[in-house]
Amino acid sequence: MVGVPNLKRSELEAACEDFSNVIGSSPIGTVYKGTLSSGVEIAVASLLETSANCWCSNLELQYRKKIKTLSKVSHKNFVSLIGYCEEEEPFTRMMVFEYAPNGTLFEHLHIKEAEHLDWIMRMRIAMGVAYCLDYMHQLNPPIAHNNLNSSSVQLTEDYAPKVSEYSFWNETAEAEKESPGIKLFNTPSANRESNVYSFGVILFEMVTGRLPYSVDNGSLEDWASDYLRGEQPLKEMVDPTLESFQEAQLDRIGEVIRSCVHPTRNKDRQ
Repeated sequence: MVGVPNLKRSELEAACEDFSNVIGSSPIGTVYKGTLSSGVEIAVASLLETSANCWCSNLELQYRKKIKTLSKVSHKNFVSLIGYCEEEEPFTRMMVFEYAPNGTLFEHLHIKEAEHLDWIMRMRIAMGVAYCLDYMHQLNPPIAHNNLNSSSVQLTEDYAPKVSEYSFWNETAEAEKESPGIKLFNTPSANRESNVYSFGVILFEMVTGRLPYSVDNGSLEDWASDYLRGEQPLKEMVDPTLESFQEAQLDRIGEVIRSCVHPTRNKDRQ
């Protein structure tokens, strides 16, 4: 395939310590962390399928289309696709991405053991994600993220954000199995409007430090309804673990959140 190299399975197997270094998983796929012989750290998203008999031509088409699309995305705030692995014996379908060592934005907002993000760091992350999304949406044709959330924002050594896509290609394949014929980049979940909405959710999550959806019903409106109705100032909802914040910036962020996550927009989406 044009754009990125086809890497050998043996090379990736050695890099990922015989595929023992697991950093993520889904019902049909696994993500490994590894280091190439060149010293480059990588994240390898691998399909669990071990036989070509379970891998239909439509899935192969979606896999190849995914690689072709991601190979076109080149932005400092996007986790780059640096290669893929396609072998028949043993059956292998993998995508190889650059590795961001500081985990996800979700972890740093909600897991106490993770490094705390101060206001300046959070604003830097928010700007980086915004720049990346704007870049993706300006491409011709535009590229939308299928599952944008705080878990898909990886952080580098100096806590710069990188939007990642390697965590959901397996989910797409799973959906493909359940609904043969679905078109990966034409589904309602993958469009610019949904990305804007999701960015608003991430901003609210970063400012308040709260989980993005309530445990009971998964509704953003329930989670942020008082603020969206104007009944509670955003200033009163700021993450209590923040020692300080810029009030002028907070006001501007509030305007952005309202424009991204508006009740009428949300109803239109349902």
